[in-house]
Formats: sequence, C-alpha cells, structure tokens
Amino acid sequence: MNPYPEVILKPQRERPLLRGHPWVFSGAVREIKGDAPPGAVARLCDAEGKALALGFLNPASDIVFRVLTRKTTDPIDDDFWRRRLAAAAGLRRRIVPPETTAFRLVNAEGDGLPGLVVDIYGDFAVVSLETAGMEGQREGIIRALRVETAVRGIYERSEGHARRREGLKDRVGPLWGETPPENLEIKERGLRFLVSVVSGQKTGFFLDQRPNRRIVERLAAGGRVLNGFSYTGAFSVYACRGGAARTVSVEASPAACETALENLRLNCFDPSDHPVIRADMFGFLRTVKEPFDLVILDPPAFAPSRGDLPRALRGYKEINLQAFRILRKGGILATFSCSNAVGADIFERVVLQAASDARVRVSLLARLGPGADHPVNLAHPEGRYLKGLLLSVQG
Repeated sequence: MNPYPEVILKPQRERPLLRGHPWVFSGAVREIKGDAPPGAVARLCDAEGKALALGFLNPASDIVFRVLTRKTTDPIDDDFWRRRLAAAAGLRRRIVPPETTAFRLVNAEGDGLPGLVVDIYGDFAVVSLETAGMEGQREGIIRALRVETAVRGIYERSEGHARRREGLKDRVGPLWGETPPENLEIKERGLRFLVSVVSGQKTGFFLDQRPNRRIVERLAAGGRVLNGFSYTGAFSVYACRGGAARTVSVEASPAACETALENLRLNCFDPSDHPVIRADMFGFLRTVKEPFDLVILDPPAFAPSRGDLPRALRGYKEINLQAFRILRKGGILATFSCSNAVGADIFERVVLQAASDARVRVSLLARLGPGADHPVNLAHPEGRYLKGLLLSVQG
C-alpha cells in the first residue's frame, strides 16, 4: 500500500530529474493524487506511473516537488534524517580546516536536504528551515541534530524570501537547549571573531567566504586594502594578518562597525592603522581619493528576486566602476555577488562593462565561490548563489 500522495509528471518531463536536478516545477506536473497539504512527503512518478523519487510536495509553490531520495521505498523517518545528517557531519570532519570552530554543517540541496541550512558556531547550531517540507519535519531535525552534534543549544533563524514563497511566516528563537550569548567567540584558521547568531546578518557570519578571505590574506602583504561592505571586518582581519600596511573597512551598520573594531583588537591589530568607517559604500566610493592596491566588494544581495534584477545590475556596475577608478595600476579587485537572480555570466558581463567604462584592462585571475562546506549539487545551478571574480587591473 502506498502511504504517500503521488505527483504524476507529464510525458518526457522527467529528464531534468534523471540528470540529477532536485526540483520539479509546476508546469511539469500532470496531476496530484491523494491528500497533499503543503510540505507533505510524496512519491514522484513519470507519465507511465513508474516511481522516480520521494520528496517534499507543495502544490502552492512554483517548485511543486523537491527530491529527498531516489530510493522510493525508503521511509522518511527519524532514521532517514539521522543518516543524512551523519553523512553531512562526516564530510565536514574531512574538509573544515584546523583551528576553525564555525562552519556550515548542512547546505540544503547540496547535502540532499532541500530547505535545510545548519551552521555550527562552536557549541551552538543555527538552523534555517526554508521550505514547507522542512517546516513539517522540525522535530525530527532537532532530534537528529542532538544525536549527530555535541552542541549545547540549537537556535532558529528561519526568515526571508524563501519562506515567504513557500507560504511560511518567519520564525526566530531558541529551538532546544541553551540560548547562545549575544556575542559568541569563534575561531577561523586561528583568527578570533565575535559573532551574533541572534541578531547578525544571515546566521551571524559569512561562513561561505572563508577560502576567499584566505586569498585576500595572501595578496595583502605591504599593500593598502579597501574592504567594502565590510560587515564585521573579517576580510580586513585576514588582510592584517597577511601584512597589509593599511586596511580601510566601510560598513553602513553601526553595530557591525563596532564588532569590526572589536575583531581587530581581538586579533591584536590597532584600529588606528586599520580604520573602520561607518558610511554608505556607494557614496564612499564616489568621493574617496585614496588609491588602493586591493579592493574587496562583498555587498548584500542586490537582487533577492528576478524583479529586482535591473536595479541590481545598475548597482553592481556602479560599485565596480568606482572600484576600478581607485585601484592603482597593477592592483587587484575581488568582487562578489550573492544574488540568486544574478547568474555568473550576467555578473561577469556587468563587471566587464564597468571595466570598459573605467577604461582599464582587466585580467581574470580566478573565479571564486564558497568554501567546500557549502557543497552544491552539480545538476542544480540555482544553488550557486555566491559568485566572485579575482581580477588584475591595468591602466
């Protein structure tokens, strides 16, 4: 007896799924059989009735079905969640660098857990449940996390556009155990940082940028470094350890600026040599006269949805244009976009237009992305949200 509702595809619409894509969109579905509330576990079948996968069903979403497993006879129970979390934890034990106490434990589809993000900050886990399916599995996820981690507390940061597209309200607060302190100290490659998992951006720290901070550290020796949209100053701290003569961190948030100053002091760097400036980065770039050897641009998502794309592209072009203006000949630009709606090809095209308008020649040194603790399903380009370019700039 089949305990799950069934999602029946239209003819020939299973091909993306067979290539590994984990989503099924509403236009590919012929019918849904059985009681199917948003978030229910369902069985996906091709037009001939052959079972293809088990996953989360949400008839109210454009993404009707999200794959959990191709093993269509597996029960989706506590043991299933424990196995998936154990696999994710095992991978992190192999790839998280030494002297690092903060990392991503679960990266949604990249770990076969669509709609679930779990970040570890020392003794605490921060959880984001982004789909109706994961919302319905909340208790099972908590039980599995308690088994697979040694955390003292689990805190929830389930908020943002993804939840609203699934018809869910934001939920923030303690889930289990102790509540993390307002300022939690973590280590990353031996450097010390204060993180607010309760009120900070995302889950408190941009964990995905760890390998790119390492690149900045290696490039900073003896140079002047501008860290734009600096948040709590992590790129600047790495640049200081790399021997930067001067770093300038620019951030609009007063609280983030204060934390950036504390992070510099915590790692024994003098803020008088490495100032933190509270300012709008667009305005700062238009007026600053100081030349720099290395500029980092890591703005928040300018395009949370496709409707924001035209405005976002204007923003990306403007900040990169101004960065090219203040870079010394031979300088290096590390520029990023974390907007899901901005593909890597579009982002590269906009940066190239900015270079052309600035009348500089640029050479691509590397395409940058998130750390290995943020795995992406190779068949799921939608999961590649962080795009970066490392560019050498000539006059």
